Amino acid sequence: MSAGGIPVLLLKEGTSRNTGRDAIKNNIVAASTLAEMLRTSLGPKGLDKMLIDSFGDVTITNDGATIVKEMEIQHPAAKLLVETAKATDAEVGDGTTTSVVLAGLLLQKAESLLDQNIHPTIIIEGYKKAQAKSLELLRQIATKVDISDLNSPTTRVELKKVLYTTMASKFMAGEGVSFDKLMDIMVDAVVTVADPMPTGGFNVSLDNVKIDKKKGGTIEDSMLIHGLVLDKEVVHPGMPRRVEKAKIAVLDAALEVEKPEISAKISITSPEQIKAFLDEEANYLKKMVDKLASIGANVVVCQKGIDDVAQHFLAKKGILAVRRVKRSDIEKLERALGAKIISSIENATAEDLGYAELVEERKVGNDKMVFIEGAKNPKAVNILIRGSNDMALDEAERSINDGLHSLRNILRDPYTLPGGGATEVELATRLREYAKSVGGKEQLAIEAYADALEEIANVLIETAGLDSISTLMELRSKHASGHVNAGVDVINGKIMDDMYKINVVDAIRVKEQVIKGATEAATAIMKIDDIIAAAPPKAGEKKGGSEGPEGMPGAGMGGLD
Repeated sequence: MSAGGIPVLLLKEGTSRNTGRDAIKNNIVAASTLAEMLRTSLGPKGLDKMLIDSFGDVTITNDGATIVKEMEIQHPAAKLLVETAKATDAEVGDGTTTSVVLAGLLLQKAESLLDQNIHPTIIIEGYKKAQAKSLELLRQIATKVDISDLNSPTTRVELKKVLYTTMASKFMAGEGVSFDKLMDIMVDAVVTVADPMPTGGFNVSLDNVKIDKKKGGTIEDSMLIHGLVLDKEVVHPGMPRRVEKAKIAVLDAALEVEKPEISAKISITSPEQIKAFLDEEANYLKKMVDKLASIGANVVVCQKGIDDVAQHFLAKKGILAVRRVKRSDIEKLERALGAKIISSIENATAEDLGYAELVEERKVGNDKMVFIEGAKNPKAVNILIRGSNDMALDEAERSINDGLHSLRNILRDPYTLPGGGATEVELATRLREYAKSVGGKEQLAIEAYADALEEIANVLIETAGLDSISTLMELRSKHASGHVNAGVDVINGKIMDDMYKINVVDAIRVKEQVIKGATEAATAIMKIDDIIAAAPPKAGEKKGGSEGPEGMPGAGMGGLD
């Protein structure tokens, strides 16, 4: 740019700029490329990705959240989709792959509209109307689940239906006994920690479900502990390794003589003074142990250290002790055992103790662990996963985490939707009807939105190895004739009139979050019409600052002296 023949430098030398349709299309291509990478991972027959980081560590997974976290995405528009996946994972714990793929499809459809000279603002408005209508239609399609009694067999069956759909795409799906056992463990865990909400439904804090992994055995050896497992050993060989009807003192105070905060010196002039000093230390520790024994504690779990002398006195009293337990585990023990965390041992009372049927040190794999089991009405539980190798354990943990989130979603908002692409095709069918009532160019955007939703069902058809054109036409025909729940049975490779009959259902919270997240990401990317990329810093140049007095002419003065 110039003014009266004099060049005006607005941006730093080397800065690149991309504007208008070119900028929008650049972003659409980047985001769509990421979505295409995840496309083949969608559904029960989705394929896995092998991710190798800069250190050579390998991750094999089809979990969308893990894939986008492990990939080092550079393009800013693609990073927006990564943030969408992370937000979906944080909010509902599932649907990450679907949200990224749907956002990519919405952008691809928008690109076709841009080629028809439809302004981005009109497309965005159409997409927002389609999103609002879709969320409204979801509630009309949804089926309410009766969760009034979480312990009833009927409720457990309904919960396992939702869980089955979430877990169907995971690596252990279909492994018979192992798969069923894992689902039972997850349902038991969530039902145990669920709290009823005044507005209906149940609140489930998954912070109260601890997941531990130990190599060895098989997935079938995994277990649920109504209490906690501590990855620690009993501190002294003279202590019992098993305590029944345990009364447990949970300490965040140290069982040792702590150093004073201010520096202090003691002048000792004779061996008797040393002995008196050590005797007083031992007496101080003995009083602490005697106090714990006097209130009835036969197990001590300590967040901090336990002195060797204190260990000796505890062993003489027959008290089992564990030290240096993580703060998060201390807090979970408080909730699981009904205990109160003891910060001052001298003020401890019997009411502060927690209760468990059994505390026992066991060997798990090559390590020893302390099991605290049989807590009364625990509000924290522990899932211990077993597996033959680290990769299987990591994928099992991700699968269980997704499963727990899906159960939490249905307990918070007890409505389900048919899976297998049924919901997406039904939404697409109804959105096309709605588009006619809107009219104008926005109608085209709403129809494009419907096409993108329908494409999700098409992806499931493709991953099942079916013919996409004929199968999608058949599915459209079913929905046009009133079969709202008709979808793709991906496992058996056929169309089903009612996905509920084969227990393929989704929680409504997941569908709502997917639609919101994908639409917001797509519209945010379409709003960008100017990309200004700064030049990479020169050697020795500091971020955000000039190179000193000599660098001043380069500060956008246009070379004016």
